[in-house]
Amino acid sequence: MKLAIPDLISNSYFPALAAAELGFFEREGLDVSAELIFPVDRAYEALRDGAIDFVGGAAHGALAAFTEWRGVKLLGALSQGMYWFLVMRKELGIARGDLAALRGRRIGAAPWVEMGLRGLLTAAGLDPRKNDIRIGPVPGATGSSVNFGLTAAQALENGTIDGFWANGMGTEIAVTRGVGTIVLDVRRGDGPPGCFDYTMPVLATTDRLIERSPETAAAALRALVATQHALKADVSRATEVGDKRFPPREAGLITRVVERDLPFYDAAIRERSVAAINDFARHMSVLDEDVPYSEVVATRFRDLWHSGG
Repeated sequence: MKLAIPDLISNSYFPALAAAELGFFEREGLDVSAELIFPVDRAYEALRDGAIDFVGGAAHGALAAFTEWRGVKLLGALSQGMYWFLVMRKELGIARGDLAALRGRRIGAAPWVEMGLRGLLTAAGLDPRKNDIRIGPVPGATGSSVNFGLTAAQALENGTIDGFWANGMGTEIAVTRGVGTIVLDVRRGDGPPGCFDYTMPVLATTDRLIERSPETAAAALRALVATQHALKADVSRATEVGDKRFPPREAGLITRVVERDLPFYDAAIRERSVAAINDFARHMSVLDEDVPYSEVVATRFRDLWHSGG
């Protein structure tokens, strides 16, 4: 079986990758390999088309391939909340939370990921178009095998963008190399009210897999929960994953990046979260109307969110 992840060398979808690399899928009787498919809309299209079996990606990204959530189900959260950072070039001297200073700047963001920043700025009263905030692709971030955060950090260092909206690994590289500063960290309180709940990283699959093999879906979710518990118990296990799948520099950084995320490792997808994601998706014009919680989330497996791992 195949698991698609849209940003592999990253903390964003790390519990899904770790479930494959640390043997937690295998313990549940599943032979699952993780592969990079960038950007997130292509990952969900591959899920829809039957090329892969699971996606570890942004929840709202499912709407790129599954109109009005039809045919897809969210099994569990990889972690809670919108998980991208806004990092700007250090030499610009932009203070934490100073969104007005973004006027006239070029900010790199991946497709569908950019919606989070665009929605956040609009909610803060700073319409990107009216304020000449150019949010678009990062130079060089093309092709399905791109690791976006690393590419964004390099583009920032090269000066081809003024900032980026991307994962914690790209942020860590930019900050530790002295080329970037964090302007927004939504998970830790930055941004306008409500932006934490715009989206979340999830493990998703299709209705047809659940109907054909509900035990497979349940096993995948149990593997995710067990992985979250294992990383909370011993975060150094993140290094095992990094050593297998990351270049040396990023392998050396992943444990401390994941450690900061541990408080958000909770597989539950709550009704209020789905209501907020629906609302955000409507504002981004990728959803026409609210879809009931039970039609978005695989509620038959919800008891597994709080299993012992």
